[in-house]
Amino acid sequence: ARRALHFVFKVGDRPRTARFYRELLGMSVLRHEEFEEGCKASCNGPYDGKWSKTMVGYGPEDNHFVAELTYNYGIGEYRLGNDFLGITLVSSQAVSNARKMGWPLKEVTTGVFETEAPGGYKFYLEDKEKLKQDPVLKVTLGVSNLQKSINYWSGLLGMKIYEKDEEKQRALLGYADNQCKLELKAVGGAVDHGTAFGRIAFSCAKEELPSIEALMKKENQKILTPLVSLDTPGKATVQVVILADPDGHEICFVGDEAFRDLSKVDPNGGKLLDDAMAADDSDKWFAAHKMKKVSA
Repeated sequence: ARRALHFVFKVGDRPRTARFYRELLGMSVLRHEEFEEGCKASCNGPYDGKWSKTMVGYGPEDNHFVAELTYNYGIGEYRLGNDFLGITLVSSQAVSNARKMGWPLKEVTTGVFETEAPGGYKFYLEDKEKLKQDPVLKVTLGVSNLQKSINYWSGLLGMKIYEKDEEKQRALLGYADNQCKLELKAVGGAVDHGTAFGRIAFSCAKEELPSIEALMKKENQKILTPLVSLDTPGKATVQVVILADPDGHEICFVGDEAFRDLSKVDPNGGKLLDDAMAADDSDKWFAAHKMKKVSA
């Protein structure tokens, strides 16, 4: 069975971003890793320098959809496009936390509030008691042609269609009832990924990866990273293949067995992140030299 795992965000302000996920959304740091050079599968985007990866969520990726926060040292901000339209989750506590913190909230429909993570990424908070299972309900991505995207995600990638609304030009798809869903919503034109473009990740049995790659070749679909092994020092080596849908949304499929080992919660994750932020003097360096961090 395939599983929805996480969405990758590029972040420019790491301390403020960490505060949003931990103090407002109420998520925990699941693991944190620092890297001296860019990822072979461009997990941190098209950058070769030092970067970090922080996984945050309401529980382990075995049964929760989480966020992967990638931070490229020296890059202060990224340009948003219309590709990522938001994550919807259920948590009255998050709504309450936002009010206490003075974080901007806008009620878009009764009991549903829109807010923004640092960098402008939209989150929709349903003001209800947090679900016993995963509170993260769906990720919404913009598409230029709804039917073409449905054909790709359902016809080629095997997602079930849960809802389809021609009038509102949206569809809801997923791999299982108890998993985070993917909502596709037409944006009325071309999809612009900006420089903040993210990536959505799913797991599957390792032996499925070559067949996924072969199917995409046969159907003349884009493969961004052919099947490759990624090493994390001291942890499991995982195999991934990275695709792009008709609008260029990046999709990572990872071998489930090794990923379950790699993604085990590290009880020291929060401390590792805090230590890394304390040791990061890049803001001071740029300020001392009267320079601004690069805008990607």
